[in-house]
Amino acid sequence: MADEASGTVPAQRMLRRTWPLLLAYGVALALIAFWPQHVDKGMGFFLKTITRYLPALTYNRIEFASNILLFVPLGILLAILLSRRRYLIMPIGVVVSLTIESAQGVFLSGRTSSISDLIANTAGTCVGLLVVEFVDAVGRGARDR
Repeated sequence: MADEASGTVPAQRMLRRTWPLLLAYGVALALIAFWPQHVDKGMGFFLKTITRYLPALTYNRIEFASNILLFVPLGILLAILLSRRRYLIMPIGVVVSLTIESAQGVFLSGRTSSISDLIANTAGTCVGLLVVEFVDAVGRGARDR
């Protein structure tokens, strides 16, 4: 059903609202990814406190989970924007992550690039895509009743 004032359907309005979010996310991701030093610099005391009380949460596990969470919005936003071409989302996530990790390795001596970051970032993109797929499936199920 078209919106009387704008002449657009709700899906078109959502797409129009998603682009600025993707742009803002992209800027934030670039700042985090290309910051000259590790973004957790200065958090040593906090991270040591966490690992002291929760030994299963090692620094490597916290960093891996953080990389997953960092890329969930990419999967969500791309799934909304590429609703008819969702098969492109995972390749885009891999390319974005590979670009970041390569640039960190080549240009940022204070940063560390790793295959585990590439895996975590890609997993985060996948989680974001799965969230949207799940929400879409629930919505379709509710409409079909």
